[in-house]
This record gives sequence, C-alpha cells and structure tokens, in this order.
Amino acid sequence: MYAVVRRYDGVTDPAEVGRQVREGFVPLVRHVPGFVAYYWVDAGDGVLISTSVFEDRAGADESTRIAADFVREHLASLLPNPPEVMAGEVLASG
Repeated sequence: MYAVVRRYDGVTDPAEVGRQVREGFVPLVRHVPGFVAYYWVDAGDGVLISTSVFEDRAGADESTRIAADFVREHLASLLPNPPEVMAGEVLASG
C-alpha cells in the first residue's frame, strides 16, 4: 500500500472546507483505481490534514493530481497556502 498525507496551513473556514471535501472531493477520490481509504482531519489552529491510502503508488499519484485540481477549482480562497505533501509506502497498518 501507498499513502499520501497533505498538510494545509492558514485555512480560513475549516467547516466549509470539510463540507466541500466531503461532498465534492471524496466522491472523486473513491473512484481512483486502488483506492483504500481517505481521511480529512481538522487539527485546529487553521491546520487541516488529509490522508489518502491506495494499493499502489499510481493511485496515490492520481489522487495528488485530483486534489490539486479540486483545490484550485473549488477551495483556493479557503486554502490560501500550498499544502505540504508527503507520500510513501505503508510499512505497517492496523
């Protein structure tokens, strides 16, 4: 498995971002081949974190492309800073 974590800082309206992610992005990412799971977390203080898990790197890479497009088209004003993106092979899970 392969995971991608994105950390967004300076979020102006976490509740609205969460609604748009739930209603717009999650249905898109679920259709990416190899999709396993997706989580959107409000870490407080204007920080949101997403975690995507896929069966392979190709799915994870596709999710990163879809996320960038979705943010640019729907969330740019609410997510003013580019995310910190980390990705890698899942070495353990539970």
